[in-house]
Amino acid sequence: MPSAVTLIRSSSLSDAAEYAYAATAPANARLIFLAGSCPLNADGSTAGVGDYAAQAASCIENMTIALREAGATVADVISTRVLVASNRQADLVTAWEVVRDAFGDHDVPSTLMGVTVLGYDDQLVEIEAVAAVVD
Repeated sequence: MPSAVTLIRSSSLSDAAEYAYAATAPANARLIFLAGSCPLNADGSTAGVGDYAAQAASCIENMTIALREAGATVADVISTRVLVASNRQADLVTAWEVVRDAFGDHDVPSTLMGVTVLGYDDQLVEIEAVAAVVD
């Protein structure tokens, strides 16, 4: 089934950004608001301690499961926010590259933010997402 999400690009804005600048969904779409996806294993322990890329991958895996259980896929995501506990741009880029690769051609609008601390012990990455589907 095709995605309800339409990505909007702008020829007036820089093409250096690795994401669309906006996205829309039709009025009849069901919106799915995901809690921040954390790098937690099934037993509650933190995955990939000390590894930004491993934690981003774990977040993507957990987000994909939550999307599936809500009746959606990554192709239905309309926007993301990627939180990285670091003040180093290189750490943010490391996490972002994992997220970007997971979304592939469905390069949704996204915000990448460095934050002071996240909620779980040893947590370095968290990914928030909103999806839209037409049932």
